[in-house]
Amino acid sequence: MAFQPWRPRRALTTCFALLLLLFVALPGWAAEKLRLRVDDYQIDAELTPHTHRIAARAKVKFTALEDLNVASFELNNAMRVNKVSDATGKPLSAERVTQDFTVRVQLPNGLPKDSSTTLTFDYEGVLDSADDSPVQGLKLASVNDDTSYLLYAGRWFPVNGYGLNRFTATINITVPAHMVVIGSGKQTVADVPPKKGTAGGLPLKAYSFVWDKPSFPGTIVAGQFQEFKSDEAGLDLHVFFKPVHQNQGAVYAETAVKEFTYYVTLYGPAPSTTLKVVEIPDDTVPTAWAPEMAVLASRGITEKINYRLLANTIAHQWWGVSVSPSSRDDWWLDDGFARYSEALYVEDAAGLAGLEEVVKDMSVGALAYDTVPLSSSAKLDLFSPEFQSLVTDKGAMILHMLRWVMGGAKFNSMMRTFAAKYAGKPASMDDFRAIAEQSYGDKLTWFFSQWLDSTGAPEFKTKYTIYRLGSGKGFRVVGEIAQDLDLFRMPVELKIDTDGKTENKRIEVVGTNSPFSVETFGKPRRIVIDPDNRVLKNSTEIKLRASIMRGQALVQQGDLAGALSEFNKAIEVNKNSSLAHYRVAEVFFLQHNYQAAANAYRASLNGDGDPRWTEVWCHIQLGKIFDLTGQRERATNEYRQALQTNDNTQGALDEARKYLQKPFEQAKSSG
Repeated sequence: MAFQPWRPRRALTTCFALLLLLFVALPGWAAEKLRLRVDDYQIDAELTPHTHRIAARAKVKFTALEDLNVASFELNNAMRVNKVSDATGKPLSAERVTQDFTVRVQLPNGLPKDSSTTLTFDYEGVLDSADDSPVQGLKLASVNDDTSYLLYAGRWFPVNGYGLNRFTATINITVPAHMVVIGSGKQTVADVPPKKGTAGGLPLKAYSFVWDKPSFPGTIVAGQFQEFKSDEAGLDLHVFFKPVHQNQGAVYAETAVKEFTYYVTLYGPAPSTTLKVVEIPDDTVPTAWAPEMAVLASRGITEKINYRLLANTIAHQWWGVSVSPSSRDDWWLDDGFARYSEALYVEDAAGLAGLEEVVKDMSVGALAYDTVPLSSSAKLDLFSPEFQSLVTDKGAMILHMLRWVMGGAKFNSMMRTFAAKYAGKPASMDDFRAIAEQSYGDKLTWFFSQWLDSTGAPEFKTKYTIYRLGSGKGFRVVGEIAQDLDLFRMPVELKIDTDGKTENKRIEVVGTNSPFSVETFGKPRRIVIDPDNRVLKNSTEIKLRASIMRGQALVQQGDLAGALSEFNKAIEVNKNSSLAHYRVAEVFFLQHNYQAAANAYRASLNGDGDPRWTEVWCHIQLGKIFDLTGQRERATNEYRQALQTNDNTQGALDEARKYLQKPFEQAKSSG
């Protein structure tokens, strides 16, 4: 995929990874009640990469959760079902419903509640595009010569209760012998006897993966890789990178060991001491996870290691593989916990300054679509911006605030207890709340009601008076903290900078006005509410960045008018915002409104310069506009100014040198 002009941004690595999932929505079946539970899969699949074909047989053992006459499974629309048979091998009637990506199988004799049976699906298809994906516009399964990937989310086998229904699996994958296959569980490899044929004249190998603990072992990756191994700290680590990234393999292996062992100390043992970090192409999601697997798209593998993205993906071995949500309302126990695990590792690796940056990112995501309580998130489409924002960032912020309320020691004890008690099982919000209150030693109804069952966040203001105490006794600050949420209750830190040492005081903010009185020795110079961002709160910066985030989501959806409206809201918040003007310019550039784009890029250059990369990319984009309008001398001047910034964010300097050599040309539309 060619570089797009809207991509440069601050290093919101994991947020960026998740945002790529925000712009698609699942069909209506996502909210249906589970009527059956798949217990086990026996899958045999043969991949023919040169023709992008998969031929498979899936034997599905399931249990009825209520009396059933029809068993329904989700299956990628690219898969053609040739036959469905019952446990005795008798063919059954199966209806393919492409509107909701399902296969509905008639059970002639019915299946009583709590009874189990087996169905066998024979199916095949071509996997080479996003046209038939169960998530609109997003390729989640692909069979190709260089790399084949079959992500669990791609429903390449009959799936029930995506992300909720835990299952065991034996998955056998036959591929051309030059390919390596990576999956979850105990692995065996065998040559396929010649009598079974070859694909395109190539010898074949069969890989078998057995995962015998209920989880989500449905992801397979196959291709040619450079493998890096490590057995440091008792972890059986394998890094599978493409040759182009072989120089990064060793450092990613070293970092993965550090992150995995950090989480072991934090949460206890992982479901397995084996971990496979695997590279997949850029034409799909930025990250994926499965038991023993942390999957990264090529763009996430960089010379300066993307350790936040890797930490988040590895954290899913605890939050997802081990502990999983009981329902979609509980989804934050997966994505939110992994997001905050990332933040905790950043704090360990980069200190409080690193944590502060992650918390700012999470705050923006938490408030960008704060229209539905987190406890009611199942009302939203699974991959919508609203759902992802809630479960990932607001979920993480709830943990961050809970840590502040409880204290670090009790919080760590709570997380470890929760991870141990629900290891290998689904958990609900009520389950987590019970353990939180047990660890805290008191009821937390007020906390969870506020942050799980409600929307909104306070915008703090303070007014105060300073009194001199006399006789060298110092000063007294008397004031109040005001905010606009009547039912709000949270402890908030007050930081008072004085001529001497800084004073900190913990204030219980209850209701719209909370008085405080603090004595200091030195004369107070400045008062800051919640200086370390321990509480989710609104601010000018958050509002600006939230509008920009919503606008970027609309750009991805193709709604340029809606995006422009959101970016202009950001400018209303801060007329000097370089980032907001830059995003406006991008929309005009995409619309080929070059004069308006040039004006907006210049407004960005004359703005506050935050973030720094806006300068270099404004010059590059202005250079492109001059090239497109036949003003080569002015274009080269802009590219030279870009080089003078010495800022290579997202390869900016390489881009500038490229267009100094050859004028920029607008790519022709493929449509």
